Amino acid sequence: MSEYFDNERRRVIFAIDSKSFYASVEAVSRGFDPLKVPLIVVSTGPNVGGNGLILATSHMAKERYGLRSNVSRVRDLPKKDHDLIMVAPRMNFYIYVNSQINDIYRKYVADEDLHIYSIDESFLDMTKSWQLFGSSEIEVAKKIQKEVYFKTGIYTTIGIGDNLTQAKIAMDVYAKHNHGFMEQISYETIPEKLWPIKDLDSVWSIGKRTARKLEAIGIHSLDDLAHHDPYDLSRKFGIIGGQLYLLSWGIDRAVISQKTFPKEKSYGNSQVLPKNYTQKSEIEVALQEISDQVSARIRKHHLQTRLVHVWVGNEYTSGGFSRQSRITATNESRVLDQIVLNLFHANWRGDKIRNISVYFADLVADSSQQFDLFRTADRQIKDRELDKTVDSLRLKYGFTKLVKASSTLPGGTAIQRAGLVGGHNGGNSYE
Repeated sequence: MSEYFDNERRRVIFAIDSKSFYASVEAVSRGFDPLKVPLIVVSTGPNVGGNGLILATSHMAKERYGLRSNVSRVRDLPKKDHDLIMVAPRMNFYIYVNSQINDIYRKYVADEDLHIYSIDESFLDMTKSWQLFGSSEIEVAKKIQKEVYFKTGIYTTIGIGDNLTQAKIAMDVYAKHNHGFMEQISYETIPEKLWPIKDLDSVWSIGKRTARKLEAIGIHSLDDLAHHDPYDLSRKFGIIGGQLYLLSWGIDRAVISQKTFPKEKSYGNSQVLPKNYTQKSEIEVALQEISDQVSARIRKHHLQTRLVHVWVGNEYTSGGFSRQSRITATNESRVLDQIVLNLFHANWRGDKIRNISVYFADLVADSSQQFDLFRTADRQIKDRELDKTVDSLRLKYGFTKLVKASSTLPGGTAIQRAGLVGGHNGGNSYE
């Protein structure tokens, strides 16, 4: 089998996941073993409409009550006879613990060989460094597991592979269910590790829709996929067909240190409102608040925008609109707020609104100022200086110390959201 892969470059990749991360952090902070306590993290804030979304579940909570994060709600819990510990999210605390864990990883790899995939998952390219820490890849992986556990109390699962795809599948499909929370896949073990997998949407990069399309043409496992006509896959799936074929053979030529970045960058923010907004004045306040925040972000990065995008929608899929407008480059809050409102006024038809977003794109360096005909030069210069002053005061004293009076009106959410991280309670303590 190995002769098929003679031309493939082999690396040593660790895919590491912090097991039930949010729930584990909360369990450890309360003195519990994360694997032995039935604990859930519940958001009861406005972003879930008061229904109480279960953001995270401990291993025991999943096993005992069949709960799934981001799917189950408090209303789905057993009405009685449950011993679940329910806690509020502390996003700042999770970010802090995540930074501790990734600092441990940095002891084993250079920064360019570390890819932080999400708040609970990272990839380490150990090709150049693993031999410094042990006599085998498994030994080094166990050393990392132990160090993370002893310093943070968090259990980790590790997948090891000759490339990113093999490591990720080893972690997702096997390591999470193994006693030692570890598994290794190599090109030699593709037939026994990859090809028997029948739950296609459990495989990294194959979603439920793609899995259904594959099953519709008689592909029910990675074995079927690996031995299907690759030209037929390309005809039916386009470029993705070729990628799926390579995946089934465990081939992935990506290198972490050769990260690529999109040429087009944008800054934006979106929000799920605490209720359906029906009053124009309320929606205006919410849109202005988001516009102000995004304006401050592009100023922080010394940029101006030439493209404003506004989207508003209801809690379902119909209704609302998505519109954009090209403008003269600027980062002034006053100007951008008005453009956002103009787009809203021109397109809103009285729909109930639950979701809003504002994005600024086509960014250029903040190296000049284009004067307009409707304000004097002095007025425009003063407006820019005012923006800078507001930005500096908020940075020094906190956002809520200086807000517009409109944020206290019905519809305003900026003050409440100032304490949120990723849409959830940030928490106040790292203890």
